[in-house]
Amino acid sequence: MKQRVADAKRRMEGASKAFANEMNSVRTGRASTALLDRVTVDAYGVRTPLNQLASISAPEARLLTIHPYDRGLFQSIEKAIQESDLGLTPNNDGQIIRIGIPQLSEERRKEFVRLVGKMAEDARIAVRNVRRDVLNEVKRAEKEGDVSKNEVGRVQDEIQKLTDAEIKIIDEQLRRKEAEILEV
Repeated sequence: MKQRVADAKRRMEGASKAFANEMNSVRTGRASTALLDRVTVDAYGVRTPLNQLASISAPEARLLTIHPYDRGLFQSIEKAIQESDLGLTPNNDGQIIRIGIPQLSEERRKEFVRLVGKMAEDARIAVRNVRRDVLNEVKRAEKEGDVSKNEVGRVQDEIQKLTDAEIKIIDEQLRRKEAEILEV
């Protein structure tokens, strides 16, 4: 049973970490290198993450700079950024690609808040699915006679505490990201 609880904890933490990583790619009006984490570039005939083809930095609050390792990739990188759903326009001077991060409109901010809320709900669902799977395993073990009723009750309580803790973490991450998005 301890192994099942430990596995549930690992899987629930994985869901909340995945949510945190996914939230980093949501634009807030400030330059962040994480904005470009989901951008993939068609390089050498293969879709490759941008951060593997170039160094990305945020020298100012509203500016990202991209230094491609291979100068032949400038146009592919620009095209990939323009085709992404980020709404950013790259400027290429032959040495470096600059991306100005424009101020977000109120409508766009609300759109991003809804998007982040949906991401949070997906993460909560993932945590609850882990809970459901583990509780089903425990009930199956009880039916087979491998576990006592007392042990089942203890494990159910422990799993519920883990679920509540991870959902609380997700809600806190969501609250912080919403505040960051709505900040003008």
